[in-house]
Amino acid sequence: MGHDEVSTWDGVTLRSTYSDKVIEGRDKLADAARDSDWSTVLALLEAHPDWVNSGRAGGSSWYAPLHQVAWHGADADIAHRLVAHGAWRTLRTAQGERAVDIADRRGHHHLLVPLTPVVHHQLPAETLSSIQHHFHRLIHDRADDLTTEHQLRLPELEPLTEQRNPACWFAVPGMYGGFSYRLTGAELTVESWSRIAGGSGRRHVIDEHGARLVAEGFV
Repeated sequence: MGHDEVSTWDGVTLRSTYSDKVIEGRDKLADAARDSDWSTVLALLEAHPDWVNSGRAGGSSWYAPLHQVAWHGADADIAHRLVAHGAWRTLRTAQGERAVDIADRRGHHHLLVPLTPVVHHQLPAETLSSIQHHFHRLIHDRADDLTTEHQLRLPELEPLTEQRNPACWFAVPGMYGGFSYRLTGAELTVESWSRIAGGSGRRHVIDEHGARLVAEGFV
């Protein structure tokens, strides 16, 4: 993934939200990662780069391919290649583990260096947690029924800290739009809108103290 590309937060957890074709492809990716079939994993990610940080649709572990690399103790080259594809080393599973934590727990010490996150945007953990809390409140304010209906996994901000371009897109099913967010220093700028509601756009700036509306009414 290039430094100027905006990554995608995959918050959809319900299989019914996806088309059958996407489910088929995502299952193939999850199965290949589970089975250490790295050639298939890499081929699928060449075709679908946005899936690199996605787990099995409807799965409970939230294991993305890089977590499976850590679990199986794959060659370090596989870890490097997934990171080059845009895999987030800070992405956590449902148990709160990063890939490096899994590798360490499993005794796969050859993976500790390639899986250790390289952080480009340092923020105190407490500050990042506060910003994320206010961001989640904003999402609920803007799309509360949809987040519940689709059982969305709301964006976690830690992956932004390792991206040279700390920006991400979070699509909300049924909203026909979603949330674009970017970390700048200790502030998160969030734009949200619905494509079917002209002038629905709102821009908020969030810091550890809360969110403030700075623009609205844009498309």
